[in-house]
Amino acid sequence: MSTVQRKAEHIRICLESDVQFQTQGSGFDRYQFQHSCLPELDYQQLDLTTNLLGKQLGAPILMSSMTGGTNQAKEINYRLAEVAQAYNLAMGVGSQRVAIEQPQVADTFQVRQVAPDILLLANLGAVQLNYKYGIDECRRSVELLGADALILHLNPLQECIQPHGDTNFKGLLDRIASVCQQLPVPVIVKEVGNGISAQMATQLIAAGVSAIDVAGAGGTSWAKVESERAQTALQRRLGTTFADWGIPTTQCITSIREISPTIPLIASGGIRNGLDIAKAIALGADVAGLALPFLQAADISSTAVAELVEILQAEIQTVLFCTGSANLSALRASDCLLPLR
Repeated sequence: MSTVQRKAEHIRICLESDVQFQTQGSGFDRYQFQHSCLPELDYQQLDLTTNLLGKQLGAPILMSSMTGGTNQAKEINYRLAEVAQAYNLAMGVGSQRVAIEQPQVADTFQVRQVAPDILLLANLGAVQLNYKYGIDECRRSVELLGADALILHLNPLQECIQPHGDTNFKGLLDRIASVCQQLPVPVIVKEVGNGISAQMATQLIAAGVSAIDVAGAGGTSWAKVESERAQTALQRRLGTTFADWGIPTTQCITSIREISPTIPLIASGGIRNGLDIAKAIALGADVAGLALPFLQAADISSTAVAELVEILQAEIQTVLFCTGSANLSALRASDCLLPLR
């Protein structure tokens, strides 16, 4: 199966099948904000702005890396980018390996013409650095988009299950460090939905990564997605067995913040509304990433994407107001998020 066909299947499965975690959640339901009945704030003056990698964002929202390589993916990316530009949000694209190897589909990723000012993140699978990719391909990915940073995603479980997966991860940390040293833009390392531990984050920070996207367990299970695409009984069995494998998103956030108070931290994995975003910020994240909710909206229209952003922002503002937090820094510095007993 070609990479383009695989991209199309991934979109179809995520939109049509139940491939979410079942027995393990992201962990946000284990926390609750303490309500302030007298916030002493003007709701209209609440500030949702934040900074990530030197760029100011209108809200702590990242349209997480999803897709590219097909006509449907192009429409989705353009709809997302238009809204990201309108609201000054960050956006990542799906893996650009298909664009590197098949330049005729590069335009499905190239959204700068509709989003000239956003924080835009290029994306490659880190494991490709063990399969003849190097700094040249990383540069091409960034230049192809006019991107502000490069995501190197880690997906060992997905590679174990998907047909013809790339499973040689040996020596990959040193290769990531080499890219960090040579690439002229920041490098972000992210998982794809199984989480990054504090121990692994320590090694990645030492390697020179500029930010970490935890992409924890609790959202879309790529083991389930690949199980849906399985060509053998073994692949299907592996996808079922490891459907809920991973570190919950909240555990990733708190444990990484303990070992590094300053590394820019993106929370993703099972974030489904503005309340989850606010909890992620209160736990120590700088920005929260959402994929499936934006994919579902972008499959409908740009208007649906804009409506989703309006809802997310209103939910975050409501948390700020009802906790007495004038801005995101105040929310993060407060002790108003309590673990449930």
